[in-house]
Amino acid sequence: MTKKRLGVFKFASCDGCQLSLLSCEDELIELAGKIEIAHFLEASSHVGPGPFDVALIEGSITTAADAKRIRDIRSQSKTLITIGACATAGGIQALRNWADHEEFIASVYAHPEYIETLATSTAIADHVAVDFELRGCPIDRHQLLEILAALIADCHPRTPRHSVCLECKRRGTVCLVVTRGLPCLGPITQAGCGAICPAYDRPCYGCFGPAAQANCPALSQHHLSGETTATQMIHALRNMNAAANVFQIESDRLEGNVG
Repeated sequence: MTKKRLGVFKFASCDGCQLSLLSCEDELIELAGKIEIAHFLEASSHVGPGPFDVALIEGSITTAADAKRIRDIRSQSKTLITIGACATAGGIQALRNWADHEEFIASVYAHPEYIETLATSTAIADHVAVDFELRGCPIDRHQLLEILAALIADCHPRTPRHSVCLECKRRGTVCLVVTRGLPCLGPITQAGCGAICPAYDRPCYGCFGPAAQANCPALSQHHLSGETTATQMIHALRNMNAAANVFQIESDRLEGNVG
């Protein structure tokens, strides 16, 4: 069987999702017999040229050079998969989308004239066609292995589309919204994390991004009817998935009402 050629590429991100691939360890060794890792600078200085059967993309687009680079990678890749919140929704750095990025640059860098950056941080899908998204901050390594195995077998990968609430019920975790009135994002967040935070008495903060058919206004209305303020709800929605469409629409709506 001919090995699939894999390329792993980084844009604006922390490297955590790439490290999830490296943390597969023994499983990665097994995959190495079926996949040729042609480009993965986090693991090797060897740089193989395209084309690639599969490209895994971590990070958001924050510069004009990156916007060009992702188009080049797309043109060389049969299947392009975005991994992690930065690639799928712009990441925590997308908070700049609600601020003056020139002011940030001036306050951080001694020579801001040397810095070339876009005013916004955007998801990969805003620039090129994406075949599959793997959510999370960071991604779940078991989901990553499942996706790679599916691609090796020429099958379409599948990941959960239901909300974190179902994972809480499966774990037997007491609902923090119902019992304590905490501003949990579990009802509107895609499953995949195993509901770790609620299991340890911490409200879900939406690291896997919006679930399918997430009803953000209804959740906001419920939380605002309790002790949660509109400002607190905005802060909850503006995290590493702040620029995800339904999260952004709802936080902007709430901000407009506050204003």
